[in-house]
Amino acid sequence: MGAAFAWGFIAASSLIVGGVLAISVRIGPRPLGLVMGFGAGVLLSAVAYELMLEASTNADTAAPLAGGLLCGALAFFFGDRVIDNMGGAERKAADGAGGVGLAIVLGIVLDGIPESVVLGLTLVGGEGIGIAFLAAVFLSNLPEAVAATSGLRAGGWSSRSTLVLWFGVAALSGVAAALGYGLLDTASDTTVAFVQAFAGGAILTMLADTMMPEAFEHGGNLVGLFTTLGFFLAYSLSVLV
Repeated sequence: MGAAFAWGFIAASSLIVGGVLAISVRIGPRPLGLVMGFGAGVLLSAVAYELMLEASTNADTAAPLAGGLLCGALAFFFGDRVIDNMGGAERKAADGAGGVGLAIVLGIVLDGIPESVVLGLTLVGGEGIGIAFLAAVFLSNLPEAVAATSGLRAGGWSSRSTLVLWFGVAALSGVAAALGYGLLDTASDTTVAFVQAFAGGAILTMLADTMMPEAFEHGGNLVGLFTTLGFFLAYSLSVLV
């Protein structure tokens, strides 16, 4: 479980990196939009090759795959609406405009916990960490952290308090990854497949609803190329590692 915690913390450490960047330098929306596009491509590949392909191997029937996808999509959809109503609608915006700082952070936590659980799940069976999924989680957190840090700073948070907060969220992600490993290590293949498909449905819904539209809005036409590049890189990692 210690290794799972460490990998979960590493994946979420991009929140700390994003916070430091937002405090230290001004990052334009276009570069962040391109990073989001690249991260979206990595996530698409991770869903296809790290989650759904593995889930289809674990499941005896299509029922846990279909049920997991649907439940994951609905969980993100309704959870996202709640966060939007709390003031966190712009938590994935590359320019950090609008929103309430703590609501943005809450949105990041709710998005990141399922990802961290699945990251820990990739260690089940002793096959090692899912490198492509690890990279996808790391990249997807970066622009969110920049946006949230901007909101917190505008709300009067000090640099120190903001970074302490990000360290706390990264530690929470590590705990979620450890729980994902510890609780699912002895679970049935059907249960594991459902959890993997659940994460896949939630991530796909998030990509279509927030990350990819924001990436295109701020990154422009080049986002398509960066998304394809991210997909190819993650696919290559899945095949070669």
